[in-house]
Amino acid sequence: MTSDTTESAAVHPPQSLWRELRDAVCGTDADYTRIPLRRAVLLLAVPMVLELVLESTFAVVDIFFVAKLGPSAVATVGLTESYLFLLYAVAMGLSMAVTAVVARRIGEGKREEAAITAVQAIFVALLVSVLPALIGIFYAQDLLRLMGADAWAIEHGYRYTQWMLGGNAVIVLLFVINAIFRGAGDAAIAMRVLWLSNGLNIVLCPLLIFGFGPIPALGIEGAAIATNIGRGCGVLYQLWMLFHGGKHIRVSLAQLAWHGAMLWNIVRTSLGGVGQMIVAMTAWIFLMRILAEIGSAAVAGATIAIRLMMFTMMPAWGMSNAAATLVGQNLGAGHADRAEAAVWRIGWYNMAYLVGVSVLFFAFPQPLVGFFSSDAQVIKVGAEWLRILSYALWVYGWWMVTVQAFNGAGDTITPTKINLVFFWLIQIPLCYLLAIHFRWQELGVFWGVFVSETSVGLFTLWLFTRGRWKLARV
Repeated sequence: MTSDTTESAAVHPPQSLWRELRDAVCGTDADYTRIPLRRAVLLLAVPMVLELVLESTFAVVDIFFVAKLGPSAVATVGLTESYLFLLYAVAMGLSMAVTAVVARRIGEGKREEAAITAVQAIFVALLVSVLPALIGIFYAQDLLRLMGADAWAIEHGYRYTQWMLGGNAVIVLLFVINAIFRGAGDAAIAMRVLWLSNGLNIVLCPLLIFGFGPIPALGIEGAAIATNIGRGCGVLYQLWMLFHGGKHIRVSLAQLAWHGAMLWNIVRTSLGGVGQMIVAMTAWIFLMRILAEIGSAAVAGATIAIRLMMFTMMPAWGMSNAAATLVGQNLGAGHADRAEAAVWRIGWYNMAYLVGVSVLFFAFPQPLVGFFSSDAQVIKVGAEWLRILSYALWVYGWWMVTVQAFNGAGDTITPTKINLVFFWLIQIPLCYLLAIHFRWQELGVFWGVFVSETSVGLFTLWLFTRGRWKLARV
């Protein structure tokens, strides 16, 4: 045990597990650079895991109800999400930068600068949401046609695309403001935000899709409206808490001003994060386009499988987000060894959890997909991907946490270069070659993903051990 850990343990005596869980859910003003590492991981990881579990629960519930409208409706959601993934790429890239910068300022003890950084991040989020909204509102049918959508999607499903892209500002703000809270250490607030927004989504989704009493049945369009209402309410709650409720960060009216240098620092730091996510997300668009060539059942089965994967992997992402905060704050406080120790600890937690998920996917792929669809071909496709995924999830766990370590340190360029090689230069050509040229159909895509993403996970873990991320400056 290091002297730093010994000192922190003496200053902060052990608490009962129940007390620590309560603090994690309710929020605490603990200093994550000084308290025992196990407690720091618990206080950050528990709310981040719960936050993302509910997010993934909504994704599963949403596709469950949309699947009742048929494979074309599910395919519409999948094809629309291919474009949303580009938006998510920007939002997540910004979020990486915001978490890194806010965490570093908090670790350095500069809370006022952290608050001003938060305001600049919101300005950037609003600016980047304008163009996607206009494109989505006016060109929804063209976007679906470009992705190879069937006639039903182009004629009826385009309204879903209009709502989802047109209301993208709430998506970007939800990502960015929660990144502010996570970077500051107010993970419990970020958790409550997604509880509120996704709880509303879950309630409104079936009401607006199928109708109830005076509420008309809006079909697939209702799913998009429910999502926008839920996320919009979440953003309003975020803003209220940012000005009134943060334990580690709080914005005042006097700080609502344009600070060009700080805003540019966010943009500069986010370029790598946006780049790495755009590379990954555009790779997914190409994969969905390949699947669309095979048929709507292939797209629908893959969409259900990816929703199930998202649902089960969200706890691992939550723990990885905790790693980003701990790395950023501890580097800011000058504790590089403690930052590295946090990553290794969380990485082992991730691996253990995802091994359990792998067993579930391997043993019960058909029942899992069959819960969402009764179409035999859709079930076959989805089950194929779940079983292939089961062979590699433990590697994904390490990939998540090490990527977040780079991002939390502010080194967003290295993961971008890695993604460029493994997703664009390896994954896309390999999936096309196997699926179309060798006529493996959807299996070609799934095995191509397995090879490329297992490789990127192992390579990123090796690169993390080199330690250069400790030298990043933000």
